Amino acid sequence: MVQATTLPRNEAGIAAAIDTLKARFGDQLQTGQAIREQHGHTTTWITNQAPDAVVFPTSAAEVSEIVKTCAEHGVPVIPFGTGTSLEGHVNAPAGGICIDMMKMDKILAVHPEDLDVVVQPGVTREQLNTYLRDQGLFFPIDPGANASLGGMAATRASGTNAVRYGTMKDNVLALEAVMADGGVIRTAQRARKSSAGYDMTRLLVGSEGTLGLITELTLRLQGIPEAIRSARCAFNSVDDACRAVMMTIQYGIPVARIELLDALSVRAANAYSGLNLPEVPLLLLEFHGSDAGVVEQTDMFASIAEEFGGFDIAATSTAEERSKLWQARHDMYWACLQLRPGAKGISTDVCVPISRLAECVSAARAKAEDMGLLAPMVGHVGDGNFHALLLIDMDSAEERAKADTYVGWLNELAISMEGTCTGEHGIGQGKRPYLTQELGDTTRYMAAIKAALDPENILNPGKILEM
Repeated sequence: MVQATTLPRNEAGIAAAIDTLKARFGDQLQTGQAIREQHGHTTTWITNQAPDAVVFPTSAAEVSEIVKTCAEHGVPVIPFGTGTSLEGHVNAPAGGICIDMMKMDKILAVHPEDLDVVVQPGVTREQLNTYLRDQGLFFPIDPGANASLGGMAATRASGTNAVRYGTMKDNVLALEAVMADGGVIRTAQRARKSSAGYDMTRLLVGSEGTLGLITELTLRLQGIPEAIRSARCAFNSVDDACRAVMMTIQYGIPVARIELLDALSVRAANAYSGLNLPEVPLLLLEFHGSDAGVVEQTDMFASIAEEFGGFDIAATSTAEERSKLWQARHDMYWACLQLRPGAKGISTDVCVPISRLAECVSAARAKAEDMGLLAPMVGHVGDGNFHALLLIDMDSAEERAKADTYVGWLNELAISMEGTCTGEHGIGQGKRPYLTQELGDTTRYMAAIKAALDPENILNPGKILEM
């Protein structure tokens, strides 16, 4: 594991805060070792840094009370959704109190005429879409994991549908949040646009719990399309597949999803999900619209793909077949682990302008092979975002060092191509060293905002910025 930075602990303050909160919240506060380690859990290779206690509020008022207590004693507060983040976001490097939002899981109001919904942060994306289905509506952001909507907003998540529907920053209309002093704010109303002052909604979306704790979200919804059609297309190389993606986007074909799987990933999907896909670079696509429209879009894509050597093109509108294909894509992390049993999967992501995508993916593939790393790659390539999953023997110091070198090289490559070190994983602890390289002096102004809103640095300290 990579050793995470440890920050100074306020032992007396932590003890006093736990005593106060225990007296107030009783069994809603837990201090058992197992549950604390679970809430320091991270799905990457950063060491587990457990909080000193975990509390389960049921309302914004209770979150406010917890934060006020922690502020009084100078104790860190770490928000927790479902723990699916990949860059150490939920670690507690200075100890403190973890606030688990799982009991704040109510869908408060649906406004079908306005295409929006108001939810508490513990509601998961699958829970919301199940609730909305009989109203002909859905929430399009799909990061794969059944993440909480509060966590998705905090990390500015995206996923397979981002090429058509955008990311969380495009789909959060308003927030309620508890700030560092325990004050509760609302960042906007439900109107679709506003020129009223600073855009506090966008400021808090992606702030990873370092500026405020999200306690309610107003989200943009979409109507379930009349027709949905999925397709797959094989290519002889990743470069050819990426060039077909670039041309598809430039032609303005309104593709809803366009995902790349390299040959290693396809092999893993076949074995894990019982598929029979050609084990070469593959694009998976989905089109939304009318019955005639999705067929036309599929045919237009097929014509483009053939120009770049695409073959074995197959399409389906059958819900069961579509679901099986996309479930295999969402299970890719677990599938790829089977390529090297016993290995740890180290997932990293970058995002570049679409015009540089083929070059970046090809370079990343070649670099992994040169270093002797087994690294299947998948990507939301419609917006230039792709992931490498390094399969590492964590008992080997040599392999850990190689992985660290590769991750750093890939981040720097993306930045050099006018891209970003993270398209959707966020900064957390793991990507923090590359933020200044990407944004330069801008991080100084980020730090000024953090200091103004959280002067005692109690909100998820040790994440995003060095403070």
